[in-house]
Amino acid sequence: MESSLGSITNFASQLAASVLKAPYRLDFLMLERGYDERDLENAIARDITRFLLELGNGFTYVGRQPELVVGTDGYFPDLPFYHIRLRCYVVIELKVVDFKPEFAGKLNFYVAACNKLLRQPGDNPTIGLLLCKSKDQTKVEWAFDSIQNPMGVATYEGIKIKDKLPSVEELTKRLDMVEQELREYKELDKKTDEVE
Repeated sequence: MESSLGSITNFASQLAASVLKAPYRLDFLMLERGYDERDLENAIARDITRFLLELGNGFTYVGRQPELVVGTDGYFPDLPFYHIRLRCYVVIELKVVDFKPEFAGKLNFYVAACNKLLRQPGDNPTIGLLLCKSKDQTKVEWAFDSIQNPMGVATYEGIKIKDKLPSVEELTKRLDMVEQELREYKELDKKTDEVE
């Protein structure tokens, strides 16, 4: 079901659906062209205050990729939060590509793990949120069709891309430095010839 704010969810609760939106504005981030999920996560972690403001009221940051041990293996959800008004954990998984149905299975696993390992008596069920570059509504709905845990998919936009090439000013400064070094080298070479 599509929330009034553009995210696609399977939420039964209107309150839960009301805290999610789409798209999320990440225009406070600057990443290099070709960035990956780790780069996106690092940028968000560096500016967690602005990301919390973008998420909206009630979110608190739990930590960066806390280890959830299931059996003998450790799993690391990208960005876990706790929502004070909803009294539940919210696990956010970041994707720098279009939504793929297999993302739903991984997020569902993280939601279940948080419910079993982190959720306390009095907490509501954990919510999962996939932040993807884009989404196809039919793929999302079908991927969520049999999933019972509350999950949603939203998009993000506005990330600024850094050019890898240096600016004109940087190139001019570097060229000036090389010219200065060349002059110093020639002068040193000239003094060496005079001593001999």
